[in-house]
Amino acid sequence: MKYSFIVPVYNRPDEADELLESLTRQTIKDFEVIIVEDGSTKPCKEVVDKYTDRLDIKYFNKPNSGPGPSRNYGVARSKGDYVLILDSDCVLPEGYLAAVDKELTSSPCDAFGGPDRAHDSFTQVQKAISYSMTSFFTTGGIRGGKKKLDKFYPRSFNMGVKRNVYNALGGFSKMRFGEDIDFSIRIFKNNYKCRLFPEAWVWHKRRTDMDKFFKQVFNSGIARINLYKKYPESLKLVHLLPAAFTVGVIFLLVLAVVLEFTTTGGIPFGKTFIPWFALPLLPIVLYVIMIFIDSWIKNKSAVVAFLSVEAAFVQLFGYGLGFIKAWWQRCVNKKGEFAAYEKNFYD
Repeated sequence: MKYSFIVPVYNRPDEADELLESLTRQTIKDFEVIIVEDGSTKPCKEVVDKYTDRLDIKYFNKPNSGPGPSRNYGVARSKGDYVLILDSDCVLPEGYLAAVDKELTSSPCDAFGGPDRAHDSFTQVQKAISYSMTSFFTTGGIRGGKKKLDKFYPRSFNMGVKRNVYNALGGFSKMRFGEDIDFSIRIFKNNYKCRLFPEAWVWHKRRTDMDKFFKQVFNSGIARINLYKKYPESLKLVHLLPAAFTVGVIFLLVLAVVLEFTTTGGIPFGKTFIPWFALPLLPIVLYVIMIFIDSWIKNKSAVVAFLSVEAAFVQLFGYGLGFIKAWWQRCVNKKGEFAAYEKNFYD
């Protein structure tokens, strides 16, 4: 068998149903599916049973440990030459596996990953969060499937690895968050070949509300410092930008308040003037306008565009605050590895 899909699931039977349905429509059929129930209180066993006559599928239930160890558990019980790691909140287009197979046939590699997109059926909040995670104005577009990358670090929502490489690397670490980036770093440190497969994309639902999204990106900010402590060379300038954005916006807001109470007048503007306190707000307003217009063009919805502005600030502030907290705890106070919202593996 060539391919094994490994899917950890935690309290998401409905989403598992959608993912499995999409797997039945793949044009290539040489694969198995391993579902690992990670201590759910809402198991998906009944959902899995619906597909036993349409998929080569195996179901395992284990105590909760988080997605990394659950993936390792599933890989150990699979038999494909390649293991394909998916999140349970993904849905695959019917040509997904064909795109993977085509890439591996034309230019084999040891590990790979693909981008994600928003489906028309997603809620407006999910579309806004998807925009924020893939937009040039928030992540530089590196999560949206850019081809010109010096190195592509696959993420666990859409990742593939040769079985012998997975085993040689020992699978995913026990890191609570950032375990997929940790795995990708080890791929490169061990000189394995890793590529982006632009056409092997998935529909990824991501978080269902802004509160869960904040918790996710806050943990991601913490994970970046935890990764830095393990691999100092992994920290790049781009990883500092959300923290710089967070500090910069707070500074501009405080400055605006100070100017409002300490100055009068302003800069002439036609027959009126721009108050001094409004000047620090201009960069923030311009950023909001750019996000709104870009999202409106891409999503063709003013509501999604408005929510995209909120999602962008939630993402950058969440990641930035998590990054700053972890930097203070680990680099200044010399504390050990930690994570916030530890029950938020999948939510």
